Amino acid sequence: VVPHLGGATRLADIGSGAGLPGIPLAIARPDMAVTLIDSSHKRQAFQQQCKSDLGLHNVTAIHSRVEDFQSEQGFDVVISRAFSDLGEFATAARHLCAPGGRLFAMKGLHPHEEIAKLPIGVHIREITQLQIPGLNATRHLLTIEVD
Repeated sequence: VVPHLGGATRLADIGSGAGLPGIPLAIARPDMAVTLIDSSHKRQAFQQQCKSDLGLHNVTAIHSRVEDFQSEQGFDVVISRAFSDLGEFATAARHLCAPGGRLFAMKGLHPHEEIAKLPIGVHIREITQLQIPGLNATRHLLTIEVD
């Protein structure tokens, strides 16, 4: 995913769970502020411990439902690995994007059915098949724009 982030300086990982993909992205891009958002206090506490143990000064772990979280500045990228289907992801996360911001959805197989059901105002900008060393599986990164 890192090569696709471009010049992003603010990233939100929603439904972050154990901090994936946010924590690895924060390690790879120490210049980028990464906000991990998860509704589980237990997962947020784990993320906070990872941040402390790894010395990640660019990570903020937030305990909140994504629909309830607000950001004054917005984010250049809002990413999700396993949050929900594409339509629900776009609906729940669109308010977090800064002007010109993008939604990134990490998926396994090409999600033809989910794409067909996207709500009005949600558009797939790009679908990139990812090559992951040592993993013999199909992975895709979908770049989504919202009106």
